[in-house]
Amino acid sequence: MKVMVIGGTGTIGSAVVGQLKLRHEVIAVGARGGQHQVDIEDIPQVRALFEKVGSVDAVVVAAGALHVGPLAELTPEHFHVGLRGKLMGQVNVALVAREFLNDGGSITLTSGVDTEQPIRGAVAASTANAAVQGFVRAAAIELPRGLRINAVSPTVLQESVHLLGELFTGFEPIAASRAALSYARSVDGAETGRVYRAW
Repeated sequence: MKVMVIGGTGTIGSAVVGQLKLRHEVIAVGARGGQHQVDIEDIPQVRALFEKVGSVDAVVVAAGALHVGPLAELTPEHFHVGLRGKLMGQVNVALVAREFLNDGGSITLTSGVDTEQPIRGAVAASTANAAVQGFVRAAAIELPRGLRINAVSPTVLQESVHLLGELFTGFEPIAASRAALSYARSVDGAETGRVYRAW
């Protein structure tokens, strides 16, 4: 299969690219690196990316900005970071991908463990991640042509503990390579409307 991984130069994305390359032709897309670049918050850029790459069998998104900070300090603008980035950025990709995916193709988005296991300082992030999961479940029942859509909900990664460890006290970090298996399950599997928990 031909698979596009958006966010393919990041910590999770790089691991996903490595896992999928074992079986598929993979196109890595980043904000600044990779074979192609895109800002997923800009839907014309997303469309231009797909027009350049052409039809694909699967799309994975491991990208999207979030705000982390205590509830007492949150403003609407803080929520908009995740709503524009993590939610609408991924929704933009899914909406455009419908037109470029081959029949039976798949879309895999990314949420996060804080959707189901809240942590201090992640109210805005949890809100956006929960919305991603809601979109996936709802979109799954309406996609045409046998298209599938799922989400992966990863916990904190071993590779990111030095950056995020204080937020995830008591959580067991996992390797990015382990999280990548959940993305492979979505791409290579047959289910739709699922949230795969990588934790």
